[in-house]
Amino acid sequence: MSGEGREQTPAREERIRSDLERALGQRVRSIRPMPEGHSGFTYWVELEDRRAVMRVPPPGARVAGPADIPRQARLMAALHRHGLPVPGVIAASEEPVVDGRPFYLVEAVEGDRIERIAGSVAHEAIAAAAVDVLRRLQAVPVAETGIGHEPPTPLQGEIARWTWLMERAPAELTVRAPALAERLAERMPAERPPVLVHGDFHYGNMLFRGPRVVALLDWEIAQLGQPLLDLACLSVVARASRSGVEQVPGGGTVVVPDELLLRLYGGDEAELRWYLALTYYKYAAIFGYNLMLHRRGKRPDPIYEERTTTIVEFIAEGFRLLDGG
Repeated sequence: MSGEGREQTPAREERIRSDLERALGQRVRSIRPMPEGHSGFTYWVELEDRRAVMRVPPPGARVAGPADIPRQARLMAALHRHGLPVPGVIAASEEPVVDGRPFYLVEAVEGDRIERIAGSVAHEAIAAAAVDVLRRLQAVPVAETGIGHEPPTPLQGEIARWTWLMERAPAELTVRAPALAERLAERMPAERPPVLVHGDFHYGNMLFRGPRVVALLDWEIAQLGQPLLDLACLSVVARASRSGVEQVPGGGTVVVPDELLLRLYGGDEAELRWYLALTYYKYAAIFGYNLMLHRRGKRPDPIYEERTTTIVEFIAEGFRLLDGG
């Protein structure tokens, strides 16, 4: 988890525990940083009667975008009310009450990460469970998502969002990225009514019991947008795994053909190809931006050095998809 381990000292952990105890008005037995993942500041929390998970933004971060912890709490609470497999919110605050930061506290869900079940549960069953959750997620009325007041992001805005990150990635890895962005803009499909988009919808952000998804996690970049954005995330993971590129979210775990995903979800193959190209562009931008932060010492995380070739390959794959290769 980028930067989190370095900020922890016994004194700071005790301050965070004490602040949370005061905010909740009940005893907090212990907290400890959660080691999994590479973003966010997330903690296991032991209450008197149960285990929970707390998230806070990075120290000093402006409460906006991925650091908008209160927004994530509102969204998760709304989806939990609709019966989606999203952890229930125990408490949340927009005020800087835990170590000078807002927080949310959610129920800890008992479930297995994808790496534990992928060898014992059929890949097709896992994919079907994920698509079922996606369809249920997109069936939630926009006004009842917790972020229904926000304007939907059009496809041109989606391209611009990831271009901003790409322009800050190491230039030697992204030489072809501007041309890919232009081609994406030239070939945009017709837009459909907006739905809630998780934004990073892949198996690595899910917990399972057998093939069933029991928790969908990490809502930092959720938005209102186009339906096929999330389906494309699942497909990119499978495609990257088939081609031997495993430095992707949930990569190397669930491999199913696009035809199966389209049959489970519905949709047009040609339209999905455009969204796949956009998703390769998106992940190349995310990896490149995080690599820049790592190299500048802002968020050191050596895993992004392992993704240098992935960035170049993902940009090339975007061209191949758009050009019908």
